[in-house]
Amino acid sequence: MRHGGEPYWTQCIDLEHGFKTWIQRLLHSEHDMKRALLFCTGLAAFGMLDAAESRTIAESNRALLDQYCVICHNQAVVNSVATVNEGLQTTQLRNLGLTLDTEDVSNLAANPEVWEKVVKKLRVGVMPPPNYPRPDKQRYDGFRTWLENELDQVAAAQLNPGRTQAFHRLNQTEYRNSVRDLLDLDLDVASLIPADSPDQYGFDNNADVLALSPVLVERYVSAAHRIAELAVGATPRGASTKSYEVPLNLIQDDRLNEELPFGSRGGTAIEHIFPVDGEYRITVKLQTNYVDFVRGYDAPHQMEISLDGELLDSVTFGGDAPGMPAPYSYAGNIRGSDEWEEFMMGFADEGFELVLPVQAGPRIIGATFPREMWENEGIEQPRLFGYHLAVTELPDSNPGIGSIEIEGPLSVTGPGDTPSRQKIFICSPANMDEEPACAREILSSLARSAYRRPANESDVDELLEFFKAGRIDGDFDAGIQFALERILVSPDFLFRIEQDSVGAQPGSMYAISESELASRMSFFLWSSLPDDELLNLVERGGLREPGILEQQVERMMADPRADAFIKNFVGQWLYLRNLGGIYPDPAGFPEFDENLRAAFQQETELFIDDQIRSDRSLLELLSADYTFVNERLAKHYDIPGIYGSRYRKVSLEGNQRGGLLGHGSLMMVTSYPNRTSPVLRGKFVLENLLGGPPPEPPPNVPALETSSDGKELTMREAMAMHRENPACRVCHAAMDPIGFSLENYDAIGKWRGEFAGQPIDASGILPDGNTFDGPDGLRGLLLERPDDLVGTITEKLLRFALGRGLEYYDMPQVRAIVRASAENDYRWSSVILGVIESTPFQMRRTEL
Repeated sequence: MRHGGEPYWTQCIDLEHGFKTWIQRLLHSEHDMKRALLFCTGLAAFGMLDAAESRTIAESNRALLDQYCVICHNQAVVNSVATVNEGLQTTQLRNLGLTLDTEDVSNLAANPEVWEKVVKKLRVGVMPPPNYPRPDKQRYDGFRTWLENELDQVAAAQLNPGRTQAFHRLNQTEYRNSVRDLLDLDLDVASLIPADSPDQYGFDNNADVLALSPVLVERYVSAAHRIAELAVGATPRGASTKSYEVPLNLIQDDRLNEELPFGSRGGTAIEHIFPVDGEYRITVKLQTNYVDFVRGYDAPHQMEISLDGELLDSVTFGGDAPGMPAPYSYAGNIRGSDEWEEFMMGFADEGFELVLPVQAGPRIIGATFPREMWENEGIEQPRLFGYHLAVTELPDSNPGIGSIEIEGPLSVTGPGDTPSRQKIFICSPANMDEEPACAREILSSLARSAYRRPANESDVDELLEFFKAGRIDGDFDAGIQFALERILVSPDFLFRIEQDSVGAQPGSMYAISESELASRMSFFLWSSLPDDELLNLVERGGLREPGILEQQVERMMADPRADAFIKNFVGQWLYLRNLGGIYPDPAGFPEFDENLRAAFQQETELFIDDQIRSDRSLLELLSADYTFVNERLAKHYDIPGIYGSRYRKVSLEGNQRGGLLGHGSLMMVTSYPNRTSPVLRGKFVLENLLGGPPPEPPPNVPALETSSDGKELTMREAMAMHRENPACRVCHAAMDPIGFSLENYDAIGKWRGEFAGQPIDASGILPDGNTFDGPDGLRGLLLERPDDLVGTITEKLLRFALGRGLEYYDMPQVRAIVRASAENDYRWSSVILGVIESTPFQMRRTEL
C-alpha cells in the first residue's frame, strides 16, 4: 500500500506540485502507476481533483479517441446507408453503433452503455484493428482503467439491479432435480418434457427463452400424471418395456462401472425404476455384428447378472455352435452352413432371459463377465473402427453386452416401500375419519417444498379439493396422487415467481423477499428447490442476518446437490454438454472410443469439483499441475504407470498438460470431427476466459481450403489464405493466434509435434503486441491478466445465477466482485459469495 514510505491516498491528496509531477513520482513501476491511477481517478469522480486537472484528463482522453478510434467509429460511418457492395467491415461498424466522435468522454454518465462496449473491446486488445496506429501499452491500459473506474462511480450514483422476469419457468434439468428433491424420485424426464434451447450465451436457464407453449403445457400435464403414479406406487395399466443399449464403440476390456464387481470385465450397470412390487422379465443380449452374429462365440464364456450387487444368475455360453461357420470376418457376406446360420442368428435374438420378483423403487441391474487375463499371440492387429467394427463378427474375441431389456410388471403384488412413498406418506390414516387430517398434513408439507414458500390455507384447501376428487373413485393413495398431479402443474411449482413490491413506483429498486432469495440461491447452486433449512430461515426472517448467507453458501456448496453446479454451470460454460454429440472421423482418429469420451467428461468434472470443494483460486483452473485420469485417459495422454478404470489424482510433469487448456474435453469440443480449428479454439478462449467474444461471422463464409496444388497445407497456411479478406482479418487477428497456440493438440486432444510433415508452429502474437508460444505460453498470458480471467468467469456465474443476460449496468457489479475476491486470492468461495451478495442478485427493479 505504500510507495516511498507514503500511502497512496496521501500522495493523491497532496496536489501542491500538480498532477503531472505526482504521476512522475509513481513511474518507478507499471504496477505502482496502475494502482495510483485507479485511486486517483476515483478521487476525480468525487471531486477531490480540481477542475483544471479533471479537464486535463478529459482533454487527454478526447485526444486519444480522436487519434486512434474516431477514424472508424464515427457518426458518418454508423449512420451511412447500407449498400450492396459495401465491405463487411463497414457493416460491422454500423451494427456496433459506436459514434465516439459525438460521445462526451468527460461525462460518462450521459451514456454508460457505450463506454462499457468500449471497455469490452479494450479488454482483449482487438482495437484498433491490425495495421492501424495504436497507443503504447501504458496509455492503452491507463485509458481502460480510467474508464472502468469512472463507470463504477457512475453506477454507484445510479443504482440499477436490473429486472428479472416475473415468471421464470423451470428448465428440463431444474424440473428433474426439483421432482427428485420433492419426491425422492430421480426420474429421467427427457422422454416426458423436451430439452430447452440455450440462449446466445450458451445457458438454458435464461427466463427470456423459457417460453410456455400450449403443446408444452400438455407435456407437463402428462408428465405430472406419470410422475405422480410412480411416486405413490399406483398399479400401471399394463406391462411396459424399456431397453438400455450399450454403444458398439465402448471397449469392454476392463471394469466399466463402480456398480460392477471387482475382477469383472466389460458389461454395464443400469439404474431402472420399478414402479411396483411384482414380477419382471430381464433380458440380456450380447453384442453382435450388423447381421446379428454374436461376437466371441468360438470359445466358452461366463456371464453374471446381478440385482443391486447381488448375483442373480451365472450363465455359460459359447463354443457349441453346430455346423460350419462362415469364413472369419466374412459372416453376413459368405454363408456358413444352414445349421450354423440358424443357430447363431436365433441365439442373438433370444438373449438370456430371467423372470423374477423385484421390489419397487430404483434398482441397479448389472451384466458383466469375469475377467480372464492372457497375453495376445501373433502380430498385434489394429483396432477396428467405423464400417469394419460394425461388420466384423470377431468370433475369437471377448464377448460384450449389447443391451439390457426390462419388461413388466407381469404381475403386481403391491405398491412397495419406495423412497418416494416414504417421502410422501409422512402419516398413515387408520380409518376414513383420520384421512382428511392426514391428507392436510401430507399436502401442506409437499406444497411448502414445491412452492418454495410457506403454504397458506388457500393453497392447502385447493389441494384438498383435488384429494377428495381423486378419493371418490379410488383409495387414500389415489386421492394423494391426484392432488400431487395438481402440485406438479401448478404455476407456483413450474415457475419461479418474483412479484414487485406492493405500491412500488415504476422503475424503483427494492430488495427481493427472503423466499425469493432462497430460491435464487438454491437454483443457482443446486438447480433445484430450497431445502428445509433454507425454508426454516425464511419463515423466521433470518436469511439476511449477519453471517447467515456466508454460512448457508458454504453449507450448500458442501452438499452433494452441488454436483448440479458442476453439471449445469460448468457443463454449459465449458461446452461439456456438447461432448456426447461429437463423433470424430474414424478414419482420422481410429483410436477414439466411448471409453475415451467418458474419460474426457469425467476428468474435467472431477477437476472442477476438486477446485471448488477445496476452495482453490480460480487462477488454478489454468495453472494446476495435476489432473484426474484412469488407465484409458492416461494412455491417451502418455502418462505412464496408471492401471485400471478407477480415476485418481495425478501430478503432471512438463508443460504438455496442466489446467483446463490441457484437457482433451475442451480440445474435442472446439474441433471439427476431422480436424482441429484454431478459430473455434480461439473463439472459445476469447468468449469464456477473456470475456471478449468476436462478432458473429458473416453469411456464406467459404470452407477452409486444406490443400493447394495437391499439397496438404498446415493449419497456419490454410488460415493465412482464409485471412486474405481484410474484413475477416480484424476478427481473426485475435482468434487465430490463440487457436494456433493449441495446435499441438489434435482434434481429440492428443499431443502431436508435427502436422502435414512439418513441425507445428504454435507461436502467436496478439493485436496488442503480446507474444506467446504453445499452450504454456497462452496459459502464462492469461494468468498475467487475472482480473480479466476472473472477471469473465464472474460474468458467466452472474448470468447463470440471475437467469438473464447481463446489461451494461451489471458490469460495475462484476468488477466489484472481482476486486473483493482478489483480496482472498480469487478463491471460488469469494466469487460465489460475491455473486450472491451482489446488488443484481439481492435486488430487483420494478417494471418501467
